[in-house]
Amino acid sequence: MAQLTYPAYGAEPAALPEVAGAPQAIELRHLRYFVAVAEAGHLTRAAARLNIQQPPLSQQIKALENHLDMVLFRRHPKGMALTESGELFLEEARRILDGVAVMEQRMGRVAKGVRSRLAIAFTTSAATHLLTPRVLRLFRSRYPEIELSLSENNAAEITERIGSGILHCGFLRVPVSRPPGLVFRTLLREPVLVAAPLDHRLAQKPRAGKNAAVALKDFQGENLILVRRSGAPGLYANLLALCAERGIYPNVVAEVERMMTNLNLVAAGAGISVVPASMQHVHAKTVAYRPLAKSIHLNAPLTLVYRAADYTGATALFVDLVTTTTTDSDGARGAP
Repeated sequence: MAQLTYPAYGAEPAALPEVAGAPQAIELRHLRYFVAVAEAGHLTRAAARLNIQQPPLSQQIKALENHLDMVLFRRHPKGMALTESGELFLEEARRILDGVAVMEQRMGRVAKGVRSRLAIAFTTSAATHLLTPRVLRLFRSRYPEIELSLSENNAAEITERIGSGILHCGFLRVPVSRPPGLVFRTLLREPVLVAAPLDHRLAQKPRAGKNAAVALKDFQGENLILVRRSGAPGLYANLLALCAERGIYPNVVAEVERMMTNLNLVAAGAGISVVPASMQHVHAKTVAYRPLAKSIHLNAPLTLVYRAADYTGATALFVDLVTTTTTDSDGARGAP
């Protein structure tokens, strides 16, 4: 077997002689051997680190150099130093090995049932509560390898898409249906406020105090804007039911798909509505927000929805994080 002679330290490398047994292709082990020698700066120390004998390691380095047709190391009295070509090869070798390590980690999570993608949807009003962006931000930072696919929709569509497997989780307010196999976990409940144009009579009520509250009788004959699916239970259906029980009939002038559209119409003077307290910052200069009377038992829950059979892998990680974060936050007590 031809012997590869390393140039003296500081000398220019000579042309490489042929070495028998040179690899036909570079394997990961060759890169690991090379990096170990480069970092140790000494064959003996590198061999100990790799838990192999020094002669085989030396032969592997020589074979690698022969395959690349370049000298990667120069010998010197205290060990081995990288040539300029060796420095460049070290950068590439580390990049490849780091990429393989990341791939192995991700595949390990997949093997344990952790998906690389999680599809989550939310209603407009659910997205405005501080808990929603907080848990999404925490999940991204804790599990960066899991891609979050986020979308907005109404409660009915979110529920249907989770049931059909298109979505994994959803944030909504009052469930509009409860299909079998889905879990509806109430995370918190917050007060409901009346939203009225600034020039409306209800906006003239004080912001606080016993005279600030809006009673059910105040809805009589008022133009009311709703966000609901026809015939389905929900925040607005519950309000209409309470009014009907007491013989109060507001004038429903619009039913819209999004709560943000609802508030846009209120700001335009089209009517009044009710919204979760966490939305009171929307159109703050054109919409007045007033509390409901304590006798009106109406609140806005924040609900997490997911498939019971899907409580594993990424879905389980997300559900557990949401639950823990809710318990540890003010949101658990219904703060907006």
